[in-house]
Amino acid sequence: MNVRRPRALLVMDPATFAEQFHEPQLRRLRELAEVGDPVWTADLDAPAARRALNAAEVLVTSWGCPPLTAERLADASRLRAIFHCAGSVRGFATDAVWRRGLLVTTAADENAIPVAEFTLAAIVFAGKKAPFLAQDARRYREDRSYLARRGELSNRGRTIGVVGFSRVGRRVVDLLRVLEAAEVLVADPYADADEVRAAGARLVALPELLARCDVLTLHVPALPATRHLVGAAELALLRDGATVINTARGSVLDTAALERECAAGRIDAILDVTDPEPLPAGSPLYDLPNVMLTPHVAGSIGAETRRLSDSALDELERHVSGRPPRAPVTAGDLGVSA
Repeated sequence: MNVRRPRALLVMDPATFAEQFHEPQLRRLRELAEVGDPVWTADLDAPAARRALNAAEVLVTSWGCPPLTAERLADASRLRAIFHCAGSVRGFATDAVWRRGLLVTTAADENAIPVAEFTLAAIVFAGKKAPFLAQDARRYREDRSYLARRGELSNRGRTIGVVGFSRVGRRVVDLLRVLEAAEVLVADPYADADEVRAAGARLVALPELLARCDVLTLHVPALPATRHLVGAAELALLRDGATVINTARGSVLDTAALERECAAGRIDAILDVTDPEPLPAGSPLYDLPNVMLTPHVAGSIGAETRRLSDSALDELERHVSGRPPRAPVTAGDLGVSA
């Protein structure tokens, strides 16, 4: 590349660096930027790391990046951009970052891919009651009388309710085209009805969505306004036998209210996130036969994380070549997104 390469520093925890930056990613980083010693750090207060920060023109960040406070940025006068190879930038992008006018980008679009894929699988499993039938099969063995208690096992003609037309929510709506669902409903106060319609769904108010859906899937960020967005009153609107899927954040769903509904056997749940996370050992959700719990695995893991690294390096390449970023983040965005 016949352009000047900026000085770069990677900031993330050791496990993340080992997972996200294999030789292809490191080779490309060196082609796009100058890197020194250390190439990466998790401790911006160590003397060598602070010197590297003060010399850096761009940062490539990920999980484990400490907050970029005013004190840490005080002597980083050359810094111009931060390319985040993960989703939310809330954990490190302090007011000092925005006051400096630094370019910040995110790989949240890429992180949405496996979450949407996981959600589609959960929706299909919900229609067939597969996670719960698996527990019954283990318990009852050759006696299959339990099948009669599970009702209709079908994904055809179901109504799917998607709360949050977010990055993940949009992908879920698109993936749902593979099912012969009766209707896909979306509830989101910030969504445009025409955009939702073009995606193959219909925008409705949350109460209508809750009352009509067979499967409810949540895709909203954890914000003060979304805490317990789905609580006792909202769960009461769901029809008997509905399934709640949460791959967003645990706090958007009232755990105590969900425990009561699931313990009564009225609704089912597939939860990849919980509040708190993990649940306390005594939580009834662990033992209920109509609840499936997974340990926050829907997002990018393993090879999927290198999709995020590649995206951040794409943004670095755009920056080096003078092109605008593909996925910039502003302070204003954090009011409505993760």
